[in-house]
Amino acid sequence: MLYPRITGSGLGAHYLFLIHIIYKDKPTEMSQNANQLQIRVYYEDTDAGGIVFYANYLKFFERARTEWLRRLGIHQSTMAQTEQQLFVVKQADIEYLKSAKLDDLLTIRSRITHLGGASIRFAQEAWREDDLLCQSQIVVVCVDSHTMRATKINPHLRSILEKAQD
Repeated sequence: MLYPRITGSGLGAHYLFLIHIIYKDKPTEMSQNANQLQIRVYYEDTDAGGIVFYANYLKFFERARTEWLRRLGIHQSTMAQTEQQLFVVKQADIEYLKSAKLDDLLTIRSRITHLGGASIRFAQEAWREDDLLCQSQIVVVCVDSHTMRATKINPHLRSILEKAQD
């Protein structure tokens, strides 16, 4: 499924991804751990200098959060229709430390550092073996799919996220 991209001004608007969620019983096999995802750097991920284009780390972090939710038994799709709730990225603070290159195998590590009434703060890192390449703090907010206004995270989802939190 492709995520809709919201356009507008500012980093948050360019990388505002909607995550549609539904609960399923069977987790995906893509993640090694509940909070790690390995991603291979492809040619399309690199810039003219042969290194990962800076904005692509946000894509990697999005994939890691989505796959982690799947490992927790929360899958993308119809929760937006059944419960009228979506997650949108509100804030992304990111620090670039070292460059990743074509064919590198990255490990994206994710953890929840704060669970609010309507928000979740994730700490995410991109590693190449023992080298920390990039780190971020990303805040997502639960919104009503009709009004796009913040709303409390549904109790079942909250329970799952509390168990996964630090």
